Amino acid sequence: MRFTESPVIELTVGDSKLSFHQDNGSMHVGTTVWPCSLVLVKFIERWHPSTSTSDNPYSTLFNFTNKRAVELGTGCGVAAMGLYLLGLKDIVLTDIAPVMPALKHNLKRNKPVLGKMLKIAQLHWNSSDQIEALKPPFDILIAADVVYIEESVGPLLAAMEKMVSDSGVVLLGYQVRSPEAHALFWEKCYGIFNVEKVPHEHLHPDYAYEESDVYIMRKKL
Repeated sequence: MRFTESPVIELTVGDSKLSFHQDNGSMHVGTTVWPCSLVLVKFIERWHPSTSTSDNPYSTLFNFTNKRAVELGTGCGVAAMGLYLLGLKDIVLTDIAPVMPALKHNLKRNKPVLGKMLKIAQLHWNSSDQIEALKPPFDILIAADVVYIEESVGPLLAAMEKMVSDSGVVLLGYQVRSPEAHALFWEKCYGIFNVEKVPHEHLHPDYAYEESDVYIMRKKL
């Protein structure tokens, strides 16, 4: 991993500061910090019950007490580490094997801030055995910048459906990376989930990037 050749990304969450080494020269998209993970964390921080007490439409959703969570396509671990600092303590970070060195490096780098090494697991979205080994369902499924190639859309949505509980929620940080993948994802997604797009004015003002969105998705029952 050529971390020294790529810029360090910092993210302040509450009174803590996370920092992430990237390897932008690698062959794997997971070794780069993509903006939707930052947007997602800062949106949740803005409306977290500990920081927003009056007229908060997300107060119940972002009460993470006794919630189990998983992140798909965690990459460098930005979203999961940020949400851990916001109280989502029972979370497992998943990605494919080639991304694991970058993830482990960044978990070790941020261990003084986090206070521990978070749980990680290898996961291919089309592997039923790997999914079952994680003991789903989860109350919360996190995903950010995971829709970028058409071939992965079916396995991604199937994994989401299997892994989130009937009463659970998917928190999705989203940006169009491929028009074909974008069209296919939403065509299939609306058959599985009820989808709520977060109004842009609800995003953190410093992280309300025009091209990035956050979606809250719940299973159609």
